[in-house]
Amino acid sequence: MSTQTSREALQALDRQDPLARFRDRFVLPEAVIYLDGNSLGPLPVGAAERAAEVVNEQWGQGLIRSWNTAGWFELPTRLGDKLGTLLGANPGETVVTDTTSLNLFKALASALRIQQVDGPGRRVIITERDNFPTDIYIAQGLADLLNSVTTETGVDYEVRLIDTQDELLAALGPDTALISLSHVNYRTGRMWDMPAITAAAHEAGALAIWDLAHAAGAVPVDLNGADADYAVGCTYKYLNGGPGAPAFIWVNARHQRRFWQPLSGWWSHAQPFAMDEDYAPADDARRFMCGTQPITSLAMLEVGLDVSLEADQHQLRAKSLELTDLFIELVRERCPGLGLELVTPQQHAERGSHVSFRHPHGYAVMAALIERGVIGDYREPEVLRFGVTPLYLSRTDIWDAVEILREVLHTGAWQREEFTRRNAVT
Repeated sequence: MSTQTSREALQALDRQDPLARFRDRFVLPEAVIYLDGNSLGPLPVGAAERAAEVVNEQWGQGLIRSWNTAGWFELPTRLGDKLGTLLGANPGETVVTDTTSLNLFKALASALRIQQVDGPGRRVIITERDNFPTDIYIAQGLADLLNSVTTETGVDYEVRLIDTQDELLAALGPDTALISLSHVNYRTGRMWDMPAITAAAHEAGALAIWDLAHAAGAVPVDLNGADADYAVGCTYKYLNGGPGAPAFIWVNARHQRRFWQPLSGWWSHAQPFAMDEDYAPADDARRFMCGTQPITSLAMLEVGLDVSLEADQHQLRAKSLELTDLFIELVRERCPGLGLELVTPQQHAERGSHVSFRHPHGYAVMAALIERGVIGDYREPEVLRFGVTPLYLSRTDIWDAVEILREVLHTGAWQREEFTRRNAVT
């Protein structure tokens, strides 16, 4: 698309957009252009009512009976199967539960346990230096834990950080236990080639774990097609599940019977209400869970998940690429010499669904944008991040957002003192 197109021409394209109807499925404040759905999706229409139903009717009237009568007990696996259809998963491979960090710990521990049997001596976890910090922290914490208690095997676990695909491929070797990567980088939006990287890991005898937090609901994902081993991710970004909504974990069917649960809580037991004194894992996706599930959050998540399932994923990806192209090109044309440096790949195959720019005063610039009604977010170092969610964003939204960005930079509006004061959450 040529960015010489007028705003009126973009409005005409928006009127023909087959995804435009989804905008009314979300509660969006007036005079706000919301470009932070890659951090927290907006409220889906009907989610608040669903929560009220769970609280007032199922809990208020049904009380504890609702575990059976309202289907609470089956929610994590039922929603897992729904979500799995967006991920290229088969029924029974996905469960919605816990947090991304906890699920990553489970996946890492299970993969290392398998490698103890299949590949003794494999001790290295490879991840990217620019991975989301919790992914690195969890891997480091698990390695430290295992090293502190493992004396018999002589295996000294190590987390090895890489920066590029070439470094990753060079690092794969006979000591590699697994790779743990984010499909879409949280800061830059760069996307890994999941099938190719997974194949390279398998050729080296390693297992592949993928974090889909910035991919699920935004870019095409085919876990079985890529022959991945494990995947985790959150549901409060592009899936619009609400703040702190439960995460998910996917385990390839070939690993499920060997999935060792390091957090062997009662909900992963084969018969949790038998109250046995010894642990016996469930023989299905329930073994990926730990403790009692957050029912109200799960119920709200289903509303947002149903909206995503209703949308055509090919149309979603095509519009995502069109809007991110438009954003990049408009910034290039309107904001030259204003300190912005694109850090998001321009190649479609390498780009997720957000656009990021560095600016020496990125935090203050973003604060000024938010004050003007353009809500993105800020990530260190110096990165302004703009999430592009095709379900509720239009071409004219992108046009207007870039015009406000230009004004903020050109006028120096970001230099006001209040924009330099850091909030706890950026």
